[in-house]
Parts: sequence; C-alpha cells; structure tokens
Amino acid sequence: MRTWQLQEARSQFSTLVDEALEHGPQRVTRHGRAAVVVVSEEEWRRLSTAVPSFGRLLADCPLDDDDLPARRPARALRGTFE
Repeated sequence: MRTWQLQEARSQFSTLVDEALEHGPQRVTRHGRAAVVVVSEEEWRRLSTAVPSFGRLLADCPLDDDDLPARRPARALRGTFE
C-alpha cells in the first residue's frame, strides 16, 4: 500500500484516486501519522458487506438459556444506587 502525505494527496488527488482504483488501498498521512485510507467503491462494498453487524452476530449466536446468568428483577437494583 502506497503512503501519501496529505499535501501530496491534495495536489495529486486524481492520481491518488487512479492508484486506488488500479492498485488497491492508498494510505494518507497527516503530520506523519496515518489518517485515512482511500479505497475504491468496489473494495468498500466488498469490505462493508463481508463483516456482519454486531446485532447480527448476537442474533446468530448459538446460546442456550442455560448459558446466560439469571437476571435479577429491576426492582432489586433500586436500593443499590442510593
């Protein structure tokens, strides 16, 4: 992955985009630290659909009722915060 300084990325933005399309992700640094990565739309779609959401992971988790600790009623917590 090529790394661009922010000033260089600004002045050569078209080239940066072309490089991302042809050769993959391009890193841009600001003040010497990694700031952003420019990726093609195709790569972004592939990456964003490949990872399930946290909610989907929880919904798909193969837990039985016995795997979780028993819940205390909400009333039992009221006295603990006073």
